[in-house]
Amino acid sequence: QVQLVESGGGLVQAGGSLRLSCSASGRIFGINVMGWYRQAPGKQRELVAAITSGGSTNYADSVKDRFTISRDSAKNTVYLQMNSLKPEDTAVYYCYLRAVYDYWGQGTQVTVSS
Repeated sequence: QVQLVESGGGLVQAGGSLRLSCSASGRIFGINVMGWYRQAPGKQRELVAAITSGGSTNYADSVKDRFTISRDSAKNTVYLQMNSLKPEDTAVYYCYLRAVYDYWGQGTQVTVSS
């Protein structure tokens, strides 16, 4: 059974920083991509950032130059460093892993106050 466990969410003032972590456990073969999506109330889930097994990264335009995704492949862990946070970054952030199948974390709330 594969599990993704997220941590690091919380409440922060605008301009502040948070670091999200997601660790994958279980029998996982051939991890291709790990990343983060987010979903704000009343909105669709959207890609925030992703990183491939080769280290290539992809970011939503809205977070470029503010967020950085990184990965520790030996630990099957992905991180999202979020700087210069804005109220519009408020959402539930979901960890994502693509291997033979797709897996999702349970989500962690990020709230940015103005």
